Amino acid sequence: MFIEAGGHRLSTVQIGTGPRTLVTHGGWAGSWELWLEPLQLMQEQWRGIAYDHRGSGVSTAPAADIGPQELVDDLFVVLDRYGVDRCVLAAESMGAMTCLQAVVERPERFEGLVLVGGLPAPPPTPLDTTSVRADYPAYVAAFVDACVPEPDSEHLRRWGRQILLRADPEAAARLLETFDDGYVAPDLSAVTVPTLVVHGELDAVVPLGVGQAVAAAIADAELVVIAGAGHVPTVTRPREVVDAITSWAGRVLPQP
Repeated sequence: MFIEAGGHRLSTVQIGTGPRTLVTHGGWAGSWELWLEPLQLMQEQWRGIAYDHRGSGVSTAPAADIGPQELVDDLFVVLDRYGVDRCVLAAESMGAMTCLQAVVERPERFEGLVLVGGLPAPPPTPLDTTSVRADYPAYVAAFVDACVPEPDSEHLRRWGRQILLRADPEAAARLLETFDDGYVAPDLSAVTVPTLVVHGELDAVVPLGVGQAVAAAIADAELVVIAGAGHVPTVTRPREVVDAITSWAGRVLPQP
């Protein structure tokens, strides 16, 4: 369903009715569908909630209204609209910056954090978004190829291109730029909720070393490396992502 947030509409979905809640956030201009198969696999044990953040999918916010704090504020609107007091929050790629900020701001709302291929802070050199604006389809094609190195995955690369091409090019560029505009990345040592870091061994977009550093910086965080996986194991290796989350939650989190 669509919900109003900040004067705009976010496309949201709920999958499953289990006793524990997982709220997911996509990366860059990726829609909620990046989490589709994990949520389907988890639906008997979890209540999964996903949404198109600003600039992605069919959510309506224009590029000018995309900013780091707006993305965080929207997340809490989604939680409130679905009546979620506490949940496990899961982020993919750039979505990690939004979710880390939310967890540091309001830790009482979260019983756990999962970062999949997570980018915890902007790269030291600002991203050049000229090519995004100049030829968005070509940029997307090259980006998806980098994200999905797994063999026999052309069907998934095709799906990934279709997902990203739903975004407006200006909004996609703005999402890449927004964390360079005075954004201060949260101190990872300030994360106090149980954290699971899942990272693809062959991730060429956010290299494995980043995930290892994140896991080392967050107290008691666990790291799971998926052998042979690229940047989007939620799409290419959903069963292994689900197994990692399920095992971690069963060991670390209180029973729902």
